[in-house]
Amino acid sequence: MPYHLLIDGKLVDGASSLDVINPATGQVFETCARASEKQLEEAVVAAKRAFPAWAALSHPQRRTYLLKLAEAIEARHSEFATLLTREQGKPLPHAAGEVSYAIGALRHFADIDLPVQTRRDTADGRVLEQRTPLGVVGAITPWNFPVALLLIKIAPGLITGNTMVVKPAPTTPLTTALLGEIACDILPPGVLNVIIDANDLGGKITAHPDIAKVTFTGSSATGKHVMASAADTVKRLTLELGGNDAAIILDDVDIKDVAHKVFTAGMLNSGQICLAAKRIYAPRAIYDEICDELGQLAQQAVVNDGLLDGTEIGPVQNKQQYEKVLGFIKTAREQGTVVAGGEALPQDGYFIKPTIIRDIADDAPLVREEQFGPVIPVLAYDTIEDVIERVNNSDFGLGGTIWTKNVDRGLDIALRIQSGTVWVNKHLDIPYDTPYGGAKQSGFGCESGIEGLKEFTQLKIINIATNATA
Repeated sequence: MPYHLLIDGKLVDGASSLDVINPATGQVFETCARASEKQLEEAVVAAKRAFPAWAALSHPQRRTYLLKLAEAIEARHSEFATLLTREQGKPLPHAAGEVSYAIGALRHFADIDLPVQTRRDTADGRVLEQRTPLGVVGAITPWNFPVALLLIKIAPGLITGNTMVVKPAPTTPLTTALLGEIACDILPPGVLNVIIDANDLGGKITAHPDIAKVTFTGSSATGKHVMASAADTVKRLTLELGGNDAAIILDDVDIKDVAHKVFTAGMLNSGQICLAAKRIYAPRAIYDEICDELGQLAQQAVVNDGLLDGTEIGPVQNKQQYEKVLGFIKTAREQGTVVAGGEALPQDGYFIKPTIIRDIADDAPLVREEQFGPVIPVLAYDTIEDVIERVNNSDFGLGGTIWTKNVDRGLDIALRIQSGTVWVNKHLDIPYDTPYGGAKQSGFGCESGIEGLKEFTQLKIINIATNATA
């Protein structure tokens, strides 16, 4: 089927086309429209033109549109999930779960209104808080969760009265194009526009004077460019950037049980999650056992095409990332001990054996940087003070996990970790009503929750003197 751009309520061909590769084969399986700078400009003009009427609608009216969009996506749930696996690589059940999460996000945020609130009401006067839409919002999404991270931006952006121009990663554009096809028949022209590029239009979006806000999910390096590009217009920004999340295992755990949970926290989506467990710290007394258990899990994991039954870990999403991860592994092999994996699978596609590395130093690239792939370093520690200091000695601060039978002990450590989210005895639990965001170079602002909704609005304070004379 053809995959188009969505500009001003019309599905249009691109100025050129873009090949899309299935990471399970390494081969092109589809093409889609690729926008020119002129088409991006047309999308921004359309969004700006549509903004006054969309913003003027009542919350119930905008809610109706979002619920219709959710219903239409749900009707094509299977199509979305299969397409997601083909372009992204994740196992089909995981893709289906991502699509369901995205639909749920639309429905959740559609139900939330931000009416004018009274902050103070005294004999002298009243102070009111109003939340108003910002205008045109640019949303730039990554390739690891192209459906969920798109809808977690679209839902709060639209329900608060903004219009949007969205741009997916060029390696996973098809599910966003499919969303555009569905939205074309539901939303008023210009309210949602889909632009697909080859990584050449992002800077035009972030610098555009008619775009009031950019919400970006991606690497910390790219996030810095987004900040610089947005500076001239003092654009509102939400940056959800890279992470190097630590998993801290305490000495009271059930080793087999926790090893399985930590392995999943590190290898889910082939390790391609900003909030994945990317470095594991274990007490020296149980370090060997933890490493052995993780190694066995890595050797037993079924790595294959995500469309095949029984696949637990799919390919790395694109060739550039595949080669980057293999580079991390090559260097780590020289600096530590390979417990399991340590090489690519001898087949087509971007498959890497789940890899566990032990006996590696804190300053090794695999420990200091975000690997974003199926390879995890495991480090030993001697004291709680030692591990907290080492975990916090990072430029990143997105998330982390703590594993213990003593919840109070886990909480005490969580309070001292410098990151936006810390889970105790769980991982990647992000309810719609709970915000998440980064500390340090993992970004700022937040997504999800009422706080994430407010990121798409301008705060206005109205201060009224009750008995004033004109």
